[in-house]
Amino acid sequence: MLFLLPPSETKAPRAYPGAIENSLSVRQVALAFGTLEPARKQAAELLEDKGALDAPTMMALDRYTGTLYAAVHGRGLKGTPTEFAHLSDAAVKRAKEAVLIQSALYGLIPATGLIPNYKFSATPKLKAIWTEPHQAIFRRLKGVVIDMRSKQYVALAPIPSDIESYWLDVVLEATDGTRSSMNHFNKKSKGELIHAVLNAKELPKTIADLRRIAKQAGFGLEQSGHELTLVVSYLPPTSN
Repeated sequence: MLFLLPPSETKAPRAYPGAIENSLSVRQVALAFGTLEPARKQAAELLEDKGALDAPTMMALDRYTGTLYAAVHGRGLKGTPTEFAHLSDAAVKRAKEAVLIQSALYGLIPATGLIPNYKFSATPKLKAIWTEPHQAIFRRLKGVVIDMRSKQYVALAPIPSDIESYWLDVVLEATDGTRSSMNHFNKKSKGELIHAVLNAKELPKTIADLRRIAKQAGFGLEQSGHELTLVVSYLPPTSN
């Protein structure tokens, strides 16, 4: 089973506790899925800060520091003991095997792919660069794909309909059973699910396996066709 994540707008500008910066630039490393290189060069031509192409690199899993990725590592708020929490070496190895990220600048990369600090957002015009090259890449992947991308990134590189994939949404369930969208905070829940997956006894192979891991992490997981719903239960604040 593979988990497909979006990138984050926020990125670590340099190394921090738990993260290691590599002196090699992205020009000097070989990113996975080499057939995307022509498209990557097209995207790089649109990059305003070309200096990023010669800057030090870091694992994407560490470079991206948004809400989703903080939750993947199990990080808490600034000033808490878990502020710089980081996945174990074993969990990082699992991420290399099971987690993919779709970057607006580099397309599909493994979570451990080495990338620089860059500023480049997804825009509709990138569809002309990314849609077609990704079709063959998706067909090379082995295993069920759990698509946790935002709709913005799905539009840039849709997964072919003949590939077994499931798009995951997140909802908040109130005590009366009513549900609402999690909006921004769905990223935290997705990251927490990935954290649970990477720290489980073994990686899930089926939706049933994933459901068990989600349950252990405190979530519900429902399936309707090729859509999954991660259910977060609302916990009312306790009075002192």
